[in-house]
Amino acid sequence: MPCINADFLVIGGGVIGINMAILARKRYPDCNVILIEKEPDIGIHASGRNSGVLHAGFYYTNDSLKAKFTRDGNSALTNYCLENSLNINRCGKLVVAKNEAELNTLDILHNRGEHNQVEIYKITEKEAKEIEPRVKTYENALWSPTTSSVDPKQVMASLLKDAKSLGVTILPNTTFLKKTKDGIKTNNGFINAGYVINSAGLYADKIAKEYEFSQNHTILPFKGLYLIGSEQPGSIRTNIYPVPDLNNPFLGVHFTIAVNGKIKLGPTAIPAFWREHYNGFENFNLKELADITLKEISLFFRNEFGFRDLALVEMLKYLRPYMVKQGSRIAENIEIKNYKSRGPAGIRAQLFNTEKRKLEMDFIYEGDSASFHILNAVSPAFTCSIPFSQYMFDKIDNYLSRH
Repeated sequence: MPCINADFLVIGGGVIGINMAILARKRYPDCNVILIEKEPDIGIHASGRNSGVLHAGFYYTNDSLKAKFTRDGNSALTNYCLENSLNINRCGKLVVAKNEAELNTLDILHNRGEHNQVEIYKITEKEAKEIEPRVKTYENALWSPTTSSVDPKQVMASLLKDAKSLGVTILPNTTFLKKTKDGIKTNNGFINAGYVINSAGLYADKIAKEYEFSQNHTILPFKGLYLIGSEQPGSIRTNIYPVPDLNNPFLGVHFTIAVNGKIKLGPTAIPAFWREHYNGFENFNLKELADITLKEISLFFRNEFGFRDLALVEMLKYLRPYMVKQGSRIAENIEIKNYKSRGPAGIRAQLFNTEKRKLEMDFIYEGDSASFHILNAVSPAFTCSIPFSQYMFDKIDNYLSRH
């Protein structure tokens, strides 16, 4: 089989992978950078299937990487879209409370936002209705003017163009198979890599284990489904989110306004049974089914981190009337007749700590002087992608400088 050489090999063509490849060329312009992607194009999975929301950065605990990079990532990606004439809907976001008990969580989010130096305002119900007349909230709401929506596929296409113009070699339809003494074996031959950057999303943990990393972690996939509204664009003008449960990493059923003004309602966070369990038996993998189902059954019966409660509630969201009912709790005049179709499913590559028996809430990475593994780059990784990738590459620079 043929063998090629790479100074830097990036595995995975998602938003983090393409940014890491761009940085490798910028920081090491004399080095050969290759990105391999098992699909025919980049951004086929989470990076091209996400909601496109550029989050502001007030959800995350003060000491987290997510808090550190969401605010800066929002600014960086907003500027990137404006500079490259990409579509962006600067529609903002309202976070609403359904009852008095949720006002305390609203205050926690407000405090986090202020600590993270995010532009965030606590407003009255009357002020919320002035921003979005159809919103429902109890007494107060949060207003985030810097939350926006972009077209993820358009952003990915622009980043791909940037990477190619810098001289990054993109190898689609090329799957990492295993690490061998002869180099990295792919379905198209071997690659001798000076340094490996693993940003393989749903398979990042499995690749990391080839390098003796991710010893106490595994991916648990969760399926996200949206209902697509048929109301006229502009019928709801801003994103509307409920107060989330701060004990898990999901944000609850909400209204997302796309770049074209259309409304999406969702998503679910349904436990999936294999890693690319998008539709029916598409991409069916028996080994993954057995492995993931056993883990999920154990979590279900032990109800660790409230998994059983979460799973039961999320399964109900498969039912359109239930999903629409959730939407009607945060906005007026939401009718099931206007939410008949579903958008493409997405899979969240959520990292599970097998030692501590918990979902990882923050970004997780591991590496050394030979390889670097981005293990938990889930939402809001799309928003964070530019500064987060720079931070990751700073770590790589440190490893390389010590080698």
